[in-house]
Amino acid sequence: MQRREFITLLGGVAAVWPVTVLAQQSGLPVIGFLSSRSPGESEALVSAFHLGLGETGYIAGKNVGVEYRWAEGNYDRLPVLASELVELRVAALLAAGGQPPALAAEAATSTIPIVFSGAGDPVAAGLVASFNRPGGNLTGMSTLNWMLVAKGLGLLKELVPAVKRVAYLSNPSNPSDARTWKEALEAAKKLEVKLEAISASTEEEIDAAFEELLQLHVDGLIVAGEPFFDSRRLKIVNIVTRRRVPTIYFSRENVVAGGLMSYGANLADSYRQAGIYVGRVLKGEKSSDLPVVQPTRFELAINLKTARALGLTVLPTLLTVADEVIE
Repeated sequence: MQRREFITLLGGVAAVWPVTVLAQQSGLPVIGFLSSRSPGESEALVSAFHLGLGETGYIAGKNVGVEYRWAEGNYDRLPVLASELVELRVAALLAAGGQPPALAAEAATSTIPIVFSGAGDPVAAGLVASFNRPGGNLTGMSTLNWMLVAKGLGLLKELVPAVKRVAYLSNPSNPSDARTWKEALEAAKKLEVKLEAISASTEEEIDAAFEELLQLHVDGLIVAGEPFFDSRRLKIVNIVTRRRVPTIYFSRENVVAGGLMSYGANLADSYRQAGIYVGRVLKGEKSSDLPVVQPTRFELAINLKTARALGLTVLPTLLTVADEVIE
């Protein structure tokens, strides 16, 4: 084994085990970071979380430890990962990446404070009693995706005026998507667009969903704001590009990766806010007293290179309101 490989391996082992042990031995609190996403595509979000922590005076490795668990889009792993963090007696839990990790964390502990990020409608999911007074041991951030899908469909139709038939790709294993689908149906009816449902919750089902997409002969596609899809972002963007289907996403990261357009809440800001809440909990505030934070920043991103490849002309009115235009 090469020396560099050995050092990398040793560093990896040190990052997995002694983080919690050393922190607890020195009396430092440890945060459990439970995510439905993948570490590679979450680097910016993790950085934003640490930025928020820093705003409350907590610096990882200095006066707090962080123990990570990644489901990589496989939601059935979340209960086990949540239990692992609870067994480590973490001082607080961040449940990141939608409703599934929040539900898994809630089932694993009723005493450890939990801050969720991007949990859709936490009241409808039964995670909190209300937005203003959550109660229990949970609070966090909502992305309001179900409220944004109508705007997203309208933007897609504005970019592609001739669109008459649109597919909606969702993950049936994420319970929060049912409400978004309902809102999408209502928006499609108002815009006189036929909406078709396709779904995927495994790698193989993504391929099958896009084969079904071909049979539907749609003019456009909406990809749900879904951590499972984010963990396979490049695969989905590449397939959509190859099939030449105008597509709108909920996250700008898809547009940076080559997707056509996106409209949604600023995820990095949500993670920063989650870091602030975790820091406040560590300082002694009760999660039950911290109101659920609703996003105030929404972003429209457009990839002009992708638009040109699809033969689309982006009107100046769209470019003017876009928060980010990728040449």
